[in-house]
Amino acid sequence: MMDWKNDRFGTALRGENPTVLLRMKSGFAVLADTQFLPGYCILLAYPKVKSLNDLGPVPRLLFLREMSLVGDAIMEVCRPARINYEILGNTDAFLHAHIIPRYDWEEDDLRRQPVWMYPAEYRSSPEFEFSAEKHAELKAKLAEKLKELTE
Repeated sequence: MMDWKNDRFGTALRGENPTVLLRMKSGFAVLADTQFLPGYCILLAYPKVKSLNDLGPVPRLLFLREMSLVGDAIMEVCRPARINYEILGNTDAFLHAHIIPRYDWEEDDLRRQPVWMYPAEYRSSPEFEFSAEKHAELKAKLAEKLKELTE
């Protein structure tokens, strides 16, 4: 079987992507590959488009609303100090939003900076890598809250 990381959308559509929290109207809410900040999620727009500007007014508003609902779910489940929202697209050239919890327990100099200021080797450390087994409880709680918020 193909590694889900090589075909995130195809495996999500087939129910084979273990990071998927919920299929939303605007795309897929997923747990990020790294959980160095617990609850870090991404909203993958589907159907795929290059950027937010490629969406018409109604789908654009829907994507942004659902992005904020993912943030609401993270706030309820993980209790961070705040949520950072980022839509970049510089590396992966398709619309996706990073929904990143920020915590009071983070070191001050890092907490006050964009999350990308964390050393790459820390962010991508194997200890924080998504695991269906290790993150099952977090995934279940976020999925349940997100489903509740979208009904």
